[in-house]
Amino acid sequence: MAAPVYYTAEMVRKLPEDGNRYETVHGELLVTPAPRMWHQVVLERLRDALKVYLLRHPEWFILSAPADISPGPDVLVQPDLFVVPLQEARTLDWARLSHLELVVEVLSDTTARADRFAKRWLYQDMGVPTYWIVDADEHFVEIWTPEMALPVVEHERLGWSPTGSSEPLLVSLAELFRPL
Repeated sequence: MAAPVYYTAEMVRKLPEDGNRYETVHGELLVTPAPRMWHQVVLERLRDALKVYLLRHPEWFILSAPADISPGPDVLVQPDLFVVPLQEARTLDWARLSHLELVVEVLSDTTARADRFAKRWLYQDMGVPTYWIVDADEHFVEIWTPEMALPVVEHERLGWSPTGSSEPLLVSLAELFRPL
């Protein structure tokens, strides 16, 4: 069945502020309700680890949703977390964020299909060097790069090095997914 409306980024920006996250990937509208608390706990733990790591790499900056990443007229996404060059972040202009070094999405029941397919293909097409899909319920992370047809699935430890870094960020998944 064809979608009744082909959504542009401009159309999505005009949707109501109703607590949902609205995105479009090549005209497909993606609607996500507010995340579960576990989603937010895992997201905050990842953000904390990235912030500490990026203190040693001040040329990079971490941001999170809500956001307005729109590399084309029919695309507007709001990654859960993403790392961009500090110089681009300093513009304070969403339209100037053209190089996403790392994108992180934490899965939920309502986002799994879009995160694993529409958004993954988009980030691969954009050349995002690393895309993490975090399954907080099953305690693993899918790691994608632009050229991959299948992900690396990590169950123990995440490693990531932004361009120009000689030392990786290492995140224990046991620690990331530990109970409150």
